[in-house]
Amino acid sequence: MTNADRQQLETLQDRYGLRVAARLSMGTQTLPHDVTERLKAARMQALARRRVAVRAPTSAVLASGNAAALGGGDESMNFWSRLAAVLPLIVLVLGLVTIHWLQNERVAGELAALDAALLVDDLPPAAYADPGFARFVELRRRQAQ
Repeated sequence: MTNADRQQLETLQDRYGLRVAARLSMGTQTLPHDVTERLKAARMQALARRRVAVRAPTSAVLASGNAAALGGGDESMNFWSRLAAVLPLIVLVLGLVTIHWLQNERVAGELAALDAALLVDDLPPAAYADPGFARFVELRRRQAQ
């Protein structure tokens, strides 16, 4: 919604309000004095609320096709508000990088332990690739249980 559309909408609302007020004012001539004074006070309160609502900064929901975005009005974002907006993304990226690094360290440690076990063992590494040896290890494991 553009500024011109907003102004036109506000003008239409104001005109409607004036017509309703005029219609209500015509009917107040027959009301007692205390009722008219209460109505006058209520009108004044409503107008005061309207003025405060118009002056308050508002956020706007901007629609684009099937998507909607929250716009912050006319105020520009300063350095700290931009930093606060980007900070969760920075923390997320740092967390993901840390998780990736820890996973790589864990895998490297496991591979190093396996390599060390193969190098220290009495059997040559080719024995582990032999299908008969795998069967032998499986049978010994079952006998140990």
